[in-house]
Amino acid sequence: MIIIGIDPGFAITGYGVLDYTGNKFRLLDVGVITTNAKLDFPSRLLCIHNELDILISKYKPDAMAVEELFFNTNVKTAIQVGHGRGVALLAAAKAGIKIYEYTPLQVKQAVVGYGRAKKEQVQQMVKVLLNLDKIPKPDDAAYALAVAICHAHSNNAINLYNIK
Repeated sequence: MIIIGIDPGFAITGYGVLDYTGNKFRLLDVGVITTNAKLDFPSRLLCIHNELDILISKYKPDAMAVEELFFNTNVKTAIQVGHGRGVALLAAAKAGIKIYEYTPLQVKQAVVGYGRAKKEQVQQMVKVLLNLDKIPKPDDAAYALAVAICHAHSNNAINLYNIK
């Protein structure tokens, strides 16, 4: 199963593409989509969409795992990140890819075993689980991989227990 994990944003959107077969991970791609702050907001969203279309065409994922938003302070930033998240969901829907959404708590629980884990703990476990030489940079890329790992573990449980 090929999974694309997304850490949504509008300035930086993290992505990680994993092949998860036989309980083993193989890293296919990881990185970020950055948008130019000098562009107007719709143009930045279009940039995210275009780059995601390229990734989807290249890897043909079976699933897209996207982090749900959690903001408790800056409403304007939350709305803008929500737009970026919506663009990711649209790209997956257009391509007919199944979409799965996970809270930050679920991602941390699946990757670290503790829902209140710190960012550094998540990054270290991503490195260990994927048998990487170093932690993927920037943070958004590492977290996108964590979201993909979360889906692989969640999907495994769904299949194991035949949950519908």
